[in-house]
Amino acid sequence: MNAFEPSRPPLQPLEQPRAVSRPKKHLRQRAYKVLAVETTAKITVNLLVGAAAVSGLVQLLPYHWSQQDKLREIRTEVKVMEARVNNLQTEFSRNFDPSQTKSIMQQQSYRLDPNQRQIVLTNEDQTEKQSASTP
Repeated sequence: MNAFEPSRPPLQPLEQPRAVSRPKKHLRQRAYKVLAVETTAKITVNLLVGAAAVSGLVQLLPYHWSQQDKLREIRTEVKVMEARVNNLQTEFSRNFDPSQTKSIMQQQSYRLDPNQRQIVLTNEDQTEKQSASTP
C-alpha cells in the first residue's frame, strides 16, 4: 500500500441470502391459511344462523296468515255489530221521545187516534170485476 493510494475499506464477504426468509414465507402462508379457515368458519356459522332464521319464518307464516284471517273476520263482525248498535240506539232514543209517543203506540197496537180517520185503499178494477161477477 502506498501512502498516496486511497485506503480501501476491507473487503467484506458477499452476504448469502439467509435461510430466515423461508420461515417468514412459511409463517405468512400459515397465517393466510389460518385466516382462510377462520373466514370459512364465520361464513359457515352465518349461513347456519340464516338458515335457522328462514326456517323459523317459514314455520311462522301459516300461523301469521291464519291470525290475519281471524282478524279480518273479527273486523267484519265488529262493523256489523256497530251498525246494529247504531240502529238500536236510534230506536231507543225514538221510543223514549215524548213527541213520538202517539205514533209509536199506533204502530205497535194498530189503533188510531180518535181524531184520525182510517183510510182503506182498494183497487177499483178488482171491485168492479167482483161486483160484475156476482149477480
